[in-house]
Amino acid sequence: MTAVELEGSNPDFKPVVDRRPLIPEPLPVKLVAVDDVRLPTTAGLEKALDRFYVHLLKFERDTESQQLAYRAENFRLKFDLVEGLIERDHLRAQEIEIQSLVEMEHLLVEEKIDYERQRGVSAGRDGLLLRDPAGNWIFLVEMKTIA
Repeated sequence: MTAVELEGSNPDFKPVVDRRPLIPEPLPVKLVAVDDVRLPTTAGLEKALDRFYVHLLKFERDTESQQLAYRAENFRLKFDLVEGLIERDHLRAQEIEIQSLVEMEHLLVEEKIDYERQRGVSAGRDGLLLRDPAGNWIFLVEMKTIA
């Protein structure tokens, strides 16, 4: 058996700096919507909402917005500050696509966040129903990848 030796490197090689702008990686979360989504919240929940949306669900805090907002891959989730009790005219949950329901379920258990696993009417339509710190209903579903 013969030993394998590495070929020496080329001392004349000069790396070229790539000056093209970097394209950021897409965020691992999507809103199921046709435009930016608005949800109500009361003042004082900013840190709890950051912990929920940025650290748990992997949104990105939108610092360019004048109001509390989070960016997903496709749209923004904006929060309207409401004084006093929040009056809701519907109880529809905001659907959010995440990469893995199993991983999210483990994180929710670790963080001691109450949730309910729901099975959809059609096959493969399972999800996790929970409330964010502002009391808004959130339905987490797994992203479907096209192979």
